[in-house]
Amino acid sequence: MDNNTRSAEDGRCHVSTVGVPSTGSPMATENTRLAPTAKQTYFKEQRIHIPEAERGRFSFRVLWAFTGPGFLMSIAYLDPGNIESDLRSGTVAQYKLLWVLLSATILGLVMQRLATRLGVVTGLHLAEMCYRQYRKVPRILLWLMVEVAIIGSDMQEVIGTAIAIFLLSNRVIPLWGGVLITVVDTFTFLLLDKYGLRKLELLFGFLITVMGITFGYEYVVASPDQGQVLKGMFFPWCEHCDGSVLLQAVGIVGAVIMPHNLYLHSALVKSRDIDRTKAEKVREANYYYFIESCIALFCSFIINVFVVSVFAYGLYDKTNGEVVSTLEKTELVDADLFKGGVFLGCTFGAAAMYIWGVGILAAGQSSTMTGTYAGQFAMEGFLNLQWSRWKRVLFTRVIAVVPTFFVAFYLDIDNLTGMNDFLNAVMSLQLPFATIPTIAFTSNPQIMGEFVNGLGNKITSIILSAVVIGINTFFVAHSVIYDIPQQWGIWLGVAVYAAFYVLMCTYFILHMTVSMSNTRLNEYQQYIHIYNTRRRVGNTEEIAYSNVTRTVAITWR
Repeated sequence: MDNNTRSAEDGRCHVSTVGVPSTGSPMATENTRLAPTAKQTYFKEQRIHIPEAERGRFSFRVLWAFTGPGFLMSIAYLDPGNIESDLRSGTVAQYKLLWVLLSATILGLVMQRLATRLGVVTGLHLAEMCYRQYRKVPRILLWLMVEVAIIGSDMQEVIGTAIAIFLLSNRVIPLWGGVLITVVDTFTFLLLDKYGLRKLELLFGFLITVMGITFGYEYVVASPDQGQVLKGMFFPWCEHCDGSVLLQAVGIVGAVIMPHNLYLHSALVKSRDIDRTKAEKVREANYYYFIESCIALFCSFIINVFVVSVFAYGLYDKTNGEVVSTLEKTELVDADLFKGGVFLGCTFGAAAMYIWGVGILAAGQSSTMTGTYAGQFAMEGFLNLQWSRWKRVLFTRVIAVVPTFFVAFYLDIDNLTGMNDFLNAVMSLQLPFATIPTIAFTSNPQIMGEFVNGLGNKITSIILSAVVIGINTFFVAHSVIYDIPQQWGIWLGVAVYAAFYVLMCTYFILHMTVSMSNTRLNEYQQYIHIYNTRRRVGNTEEIAYSNVTRTVAITWR
């Protein structure tokens, strides 16, 4: 084999299209199979059938068949990190940042739509596409960044669950005990998983319903000013806001848009049986998945509004002495998940505190399950490595539990909350490593065919992504400047990491620029993923690719 051709054994090759007739722009609507060496442990024999619908008419039966992945995706908008961001937003700025929450949710919807389209059109999720589009070193580094985001999210779920157990047990079970319990209860997910995908999706729907009922109960009991809620939601201004409010606004964006969620959603849509040989079926899937995502994120937004409004009513501009007598009375409340529960118990009775604990527990448990899925999709996609789910759960959870356990055991709940803030900053840094590949692949005509992003979509997604990344960078920079000890060794490490981070971002941005262009170089990238049907013809082998409608000749020597 010459230098321009790699063995097909690893699922990659460079090809020559000389002498091969082109049929124009490739169609990304063929049934997609993974390369022979690709490994997959999910959705093997449980793809959900999509009923036929009358052409051109909306069908609730079809929508119901597509319902599921969007609600699993929306769990990331309701994890303990987001709930804590909500209550802090209400405490610091009252209702003034609700429009930021709405804007961040819409931005998230735009990016989730792109991730969904990638999975629907190509039959490959984001991590699998990264395996086929990036070379080994940047691909491994990208996987490590995604793993950091997943583990960081899992640590937040451990913290949230431990605090919920602490509240529900009336402080009988210590925080460190709650952390250890999360190791055991995570494996209940594996038991439920074997009963089928549809039942698992119903479980997630139930957990979201629990959060809606519990946080909705708190909203009704608190009865905030509805006019102020609507004004904060639709009036994009923040009157008399200081630097702390601005920082909280930045934190909202960072908490809502989660990097690993794009990898998760692009994979979950593969659970439906879509005929990719027919463009109209792909359009139908894109249409119904978008509607489902809108409904799911609307529900998550309403639940987040409940939390913000309750604490805007009860804790805004209040001192600890006005809330609970055991705290330092003269200081303004520094709200967190635990103090939020204490406030509800002191103000509205013990029932409100326990109901709050149930809601936080539901948020932590549901986020744990989706985090497990995201981790497995990332590992199998980036590394082409098959790992049983219980090993994946144990791997992620042990890494998350060990540092959290020591903080909970040796320090106090305030340190646990501070750890939550640090994790938000860490996950904010990983966002470019999800948004840039998503935009690159969905804007590549050789990958998406007729479903490629139009000029308007490209410009919109790039601008929105740049805004979100810029906001998150500001948030992280602020945290670094004001929270990191002034020691030269630490600052040297930060400088080295910053240089590495900028280089990585530059590489992926350049790759995105090339991928979005329709140049000769791009002709090579479309053939990296090999279809598993081969036919020998003399000294050539004709290989059909998963996302093109033409045959490509590869010379073997």
